[in-house]
Amino acid sequence: MDQDLPTWDDTRAADVFNEHRRLLTSVAYRVLGRWSDAEDVVQDAWLRWSGSDYARIEDPKAFLVTVTTRLAIDQLRKVQTRKESYVGPWLPEPVLTRDGADSSPDAADRVVLDDTVSLAMLLVMETLSPLERAVFVLREAFDYSFAEIAAMLDRTEPAVRQLLVRARNHVHEKRPRYPLDDAKRQSIADRFLAACVGGDVRPLLELLSPEVTLVADGGGVVTAARRPVEGQDHVARFLLGIVDKYAKFMQEGADLRIEVVAGGVNGSPAIVAFLDGKVLYVYTLDLDEDGRIRAVFGMANPEKLEGVRALEV
Repeated sequence: MDQDLPTWDDTRAADVFNEHRRLLTSVAYRVLGRWSDAEDVVQDAWLRWSGSDYARIEDPKAFLVTVTTRLAIDQLRKVQTRKESYVGPWLPEPVLTRDGADSSPDAADRVVLDDTVSLAMLLVMETLSPLERAVFVLREAFDYSFAEIAAMLDRTEPAVRQLLVRARNHVHEKRPRYPLDDAKRQSIADRFLAACVGGDVRPLLELLSPEVTLVADGGGVVTAARRPVEGQDHVARFLLGIVDKYAKFMQEGADLRIEVVAGGVNGSPAIVAFLDGKVLYVYTLDLDEDGRIRAVFGMANPEKLEGVRALEV
């Protein structure tokens, strides 16, 4: 019987890990909301895996997801402590959820294209405890059974069910929905950028929900609004002020361009500003059921832009 078991070596171990790397990163990112921390967690998972007795592991995928989830929970507790001293509003790190050259993601990419990866949803999940968040992610985003989650988190099934009920109750009312298809969202993003660049507040107001909010994350590293900007008029004029500032940079000879990345950032349409080919700012649009913009999330902190660096040329 033992002769029929596959043999393990470093190459096979690396192949197995890489086969599941996308899944592990997706789990870690949802639990943490930080791409850089998610990559660190996956690297730590690799170290745990490379030091394991492979022959004793019956299900490598389950083992890797378990290790990654537990490491992410531990890291999340540390991140929550760091947030207490964070300068200005805190936003999850934006991340590309599609290959920019392909608007039709293949099956391997679908793991990151549900609504639990949107910035709006990640912010809602910030209200959960680390365990609640992990249970919610594993169940809602990856459809693991209660028995599987219980084994991963070393909890009983009733305890896992209770954690999920609490998590769902927290997010149910605030959970964002995305009924619009990609073509409509692309159109809205194009119109949004055109309205901003055009400098006329009226078409911009037509695109914004009356209750629209703009949240910018500069982390104290770069200039950004220290408080959310609320209301149609305030948000519209704030956006036009930013575009006017960009226009002045360009007049002074700066290599600055602004482009729409439809559906490519956290599953939502986004506007990206580049300076000298490098990502300067990412604005992600959160849309309501009528296609009006109910939130603009702006990421300027360069330390939190690693997940979109692939856009750079």
